[in-house]
Amino acid sequence: MAVTLEQARRVGCTCLKALLRFAFMVANNLVAIPSYVLYLIVLQPLRMLDSESFWYIEGVLFKWLLAMVASWGWWAGYTVVEWGDDVKAVSEDEAMVLVNHQATGDVCTLMMCLQDKGTVVRQMMWLMDHIFKYTNFGIVSLIHGDFFIRQGKTHRDQQLVLLKDHLEKYYRSRNRKWIVLFPEGGFLRKRRETSQAFAKKNNLPFLKHVTLPRLGATQVILKTLVAPQENGTPAGGDAVIKESKSKGLQWVIDTTIAYPKGEPIDIQTWILGYRQPTVTHVHYRIFPVKDVPAEPEALTDWLYQRFIEKEDLLTHFYETGAFPPPKGQTKAISREMTLSNLWLVGIQSLAFLSGGMWYCIFQYLYHCLF
Repeated sequence: MAVTLEQARRVGCTCLKALLRFAFMVANNLVAIPSYVLYLIVLQPLRMLDSESFWYIEGVLFKWLLAMVASWGWWAGYTVVEWGDDVKAVSEDEAMVLVNHQATGDVCTLMMCLQDKGTVVRQMMWLMDHIFKYTNFGIVSLIHGDFFIRQGKTHRDQQLVLLKDHLEKYYRSRNRKWIVLFPEGGFLRKRRETSQAFAKKNNLPFLKHVTLPRLGATQVILKTLVAPQENGTPAGGDAVIKESKSKGLQWVIDTTIAYPKGEPIDIQTWILGYRQPTVTHVHYRIFPVKDVPAEPEALTDWLYQRFIEKEDLLTHFYETGAFPPPKGQTKAISREMTLSNLWLVGIQSLAFLSGGMWYCIFQYLYHCLF
């Protein structure tokens, strides 16, 4: 079929826009990430004198970096509508966030929709696949204290021990509040067939829109972070001081991400913006941690039930375009998540100004030394 002039023009405009967006993203990364690292190097004396203030500043810088990532999608028209419980009500409490995983864009979606949840973004810890350690954002996550987990049976036991040590050393010493993980252990398209085979073998429900979750990381987090002042688990270093003030993990936030027609957004689309404006839907359900069983078998059943519920939520969404109302209610209420363009422009401008400042400083030092 012949390509019309109008179609060629649209394709050309899309390619040009994608190229310009990519160039901006590269420039943004080249100034923002080194600036983040350099600011924290300069602030190392503060870390020794007042670690709480140091990690507060680091958290603010971290939130700004995530806001820059969110802005790439926001300005491309990739917005978010939220459903279910209002998580702002627990934004100052400690919570574990369980999320279904469909594509790399899931992380970007969370970076966006958590921006307006108080101090959550600057005080959160992420659990992510170890491959992200080697991306452009890896150095930021390493400094922030996120945990990179290596998948596979041969690494599983060792990784869980390392996760426990990591939580004890960094979680409260850096005043973390929320911890985000993807219990499925991989993308839906990669794990669905294996999960369905496992379900059939063990007489478990057949799931199409999610996969059966893995227990290990969830169990370690609950054992390590729930009511530490009662179980006496030391958190390591200056975290012992924080521990005495903490109520421990109080909530589990079951988060379900749904894309129209089940077509997830990947990181390439988020960066290049070649897909038409898309509304991603995020559903929250909050559980008190006291209602979450501690025993492995009961916890496994509880976790499976959450993902069976996710399956029902997503089935309803794909059939109707909306999530179902909570039990006892006749209508589901949605909330549009918004970001301030002025604030995003301000953060981007600060990044480029910081890059210019560091360049001038290094130029001055170079001329002084040589």
